[in-house]
Amino acid sequence: MWYKAGKTILRFRISLLFILFLATAFMAWQASKVQLSYDFTRALPTDNPKFIEYQDFLKQFGSDGNTVVIGLQSDRFYEKDFFNEVYALSQRLKKVPGVNDVLSVPDAVNLLNDAVNQQLVPQKIFNPPYANQADLDSAKLLFESLPFYRTLLHSPDKKAYLLGVTVSKDSINSKYRSILINDIVKETNIFESNTKSVLQLSGLPFIRTIIGDRIKDEMNWFLIGSLLLSAVTLFIFFRSISATVMSLLVVGMGVIWSVGTLVLFGYKITLLTALIPPLVVVIGIPNCIYFLNKYHTAYREKGDKEEALVTMVGRMGIVTLFCNIAAAIGFAVFALTKSQLLKEFGAVAGINILLLFFISLFFIPPILSFLPAPKIKHTKYLDNAFLAAILVKIERWAFHHTRMVYIVTIVVTLISILGIFRIKSEGFIVDDLPKADKIYTDLKWFEENFGGVMPLEIIVDTKKKNGLMRSVKPIAAIDEFSAYLDSSDATARPLSFVEGLKFAKQAFYDGDTLSYAIPYESDLAFIGPYLKSKKDSNASNGSSAFNRLINNFIDSNKQKARISVNMKDIGSAKLPELLANFETKANQIFDTATYKVSFTGSSVSFLEGSSFIINGLKESIFWAFLLITLCMLYLFKSVRILFSSLIPNLIPLIVTAGVMGWVGIALKPSTVLVFSVALGIVIDVTIRFLINYKQELPAHQQEVGPTLIQTIKHTGISIIYTSLVLIAGFIIFSFSDFGGTKALGWLTSLTLVVGTITNLVLLPVLILTISGKKGG
Repeated sequence: MWYKAGKTILRFRISLLFILFLATAFMAWQASKVQLSYDFTRALPTDNPKFIEYQDFLKQFGSDGNTVVIGLQSDRFYEKDFFNEVYALSQRLKKVPGVNDVLSVPDAVNLLNDAVNQQLVPQKIFNPPYANQADLDSAKLLFESLPFYRTLLHSPDKKAYLLGVTVSKDSINSKYRSILINDIVKETNIFESNTKSVLQLSGLPFIRTIIGDRIKDEMNWFLIGSLLLSAVTLFIFFRSISATVMSLLVVGMGVIWSVGTLVLFGYKITLLTALIPPLVVVIGIPNCIYFLNKYHTAYREKGDKEEALVTMVGRMGIVTLFCNIAAAIGFAVFALTKSQLLKEFGAVAGINILLLFFISLFFIPPILSFLPAPKIKHTKYLDNAFLAAILVKIERWAFHHTRMVYIVTIVVTLISILGIFRIKSEGFIVDDLPKADKIYTDLKWFEENFGGVMPLEIIVDTKKKNGLMRSVKPIAAIDEFSAYLDSSDATARPLSFVEGLKFAKQAFYDGDTLSYAIPYESDLAFIGPYLKSKKDSNASNGSSAFNRLINNFIDSNKQKARISVNMKDIGSAKLPELLANFETKANQIFDTATYKVSFTGSSVSFLEGSSFIINGLKESIFWAFLLITLCMLYLFKSVRILFSSLIPNLIPLIVTAGVMGWVGIALKPSTVLVFSVALGIVIDVTIRFLINYKQELPAHQQEVGPTLIQTIKHTGISIIYTSLVLIAGFIIFSFSDFGGTKALGWLTSLTLVVGTITNLVLLPVLILTISGKKGG
């Protein structure tokens, strides 16, 4: 069948090339329309309770993760020139397109009791720019006497100060987010230059934007780097510019098709799908190597170019098809999960890895038919003395050191299994960053001085309209729960409408700090008019800013209250335990028959999504292994061969997992992905070895020993070459600034090294054992 396919491809080579180039041009046109995705909640399925709670929160209160925080620590903060620069920075930030509001010390307001009109009037505390230090000192005393702003805008003991920049949700979730963040950074740079000081920047919008842009840039460089490394490696092997260019064109078309597929399916580039183009490069190169290797071998044997091409397709067509099917299955199973991110990644990766086979099949034979026959220098690599010596040693180990091969395999496997028990499954929002990176150090600065910047939202539902204001009971309960939250080392001081009520009560009693407390039943009468003041269209800028700050924490029916807490980046392992403690305390404070308390926020959704992806990847690996096993059984129709083929593929995965445990690499989306990538690639080696073994058996009268020797010689060189190219393609990821991407690079390379060894050494030993033959 495949020999006939080879003749047909050569007969219609011009038509096939024309169709292929036409289809590639169409996919390139589609690829030009690709867009980036800025939605970070799609890791969770739409029926996940955490996702539903978060969407309900967004509908009622708007976005939570839309504040960029700017911090500074200085003894000069209240010097008039320095303070004026802070004020100037605040004013410039307000003019940045996409910035909705800025909350800072210069913008702080106090509440005054207007006894005549029986209302509380917000009034700005500071009136910068200052020409007189005494005026600023007076305003400072008033500001620092207000408990409301303590640890919210300043930490007096640490002389740390904060500016909160609220950005538009539409801007930060669009392609303009990089421009918005860069504009904010430009303004902070001006401040740093004018004051000779250093600012800290953080917040989810800032972290996500900077990290997203870095990953996008890295993926572009890695794509270019993997192409260059592959080109250099291919040229070193084949000593042929045409073979190198042809191989690069194959993977180049694969990249175009993969990006075009994203657009055709209506998908956007995410942090996961951004990995597909580099993966297509390193997975597509083996197709080219095996086709070229078989072509060169056949030409040297037959001396006829066309016959060699037909032999190439006849011998390698079925092999390459099943190899690509196995690799495609390794990724396509992600489409079976409930996570939209994984579905998109799995569907696009699986389809395009399979399409790589057809691109290779319809491109390489026709192009080779137009090129001159290979010269001696092009096939010289087949006589590589160094590799030949390695293959002789492999043959000797398989036939004469069977027992030692088993002993080494068992020892390495046992050590690896011990390492597996040490693996932790934990993810942090910034754990992939180096500890010296400014994003990381700035985040830790905010955690140390302000308790963190990761938003946790708690919704208290009274289940009744106006339930929050009918009595002081819900107010007292929220205040008690807030105090408990504040006592945690993992969280900052909570903010809720109750803090606003306490501020209002202090103002009613003419600023007496002892009155900063929850109101009594009799106090609620004067608080009503104050709450209504938020609708006053004549309110000053200070008034409207203050009212937006306070009154965004209750819904329009005054039924639900929002407690907003900034927390530390404690990781996905500790977060469930922390939330469980909070829920237990909430159930003690709030009567569950009267109240419903729920925990949500983008931090919870982000870390829940990471955990969901990890679990989805684990399940996908299981299903991938099962499906690949069925394919192997169909292909070889022998349970004994199936058993022999699975062990050399399981051991590399076990070794890699063991190494992760011993060196302390946690399971997270980027590192779990290693196993799926490696499984799909390592199984290629097994399939190629076993099919060649099966094809050689009749020529050696079904004798296992001679067939194995010939298989090792025939496939060994191409397997080693392919592994070296793949390792070169993946090792480039090790130069990433992100720990997860770096681990993906060297762990996959490690898996490939171990997989090559197990397939060339252990697999022949297993075949000898199950066939009843014993090595010398």
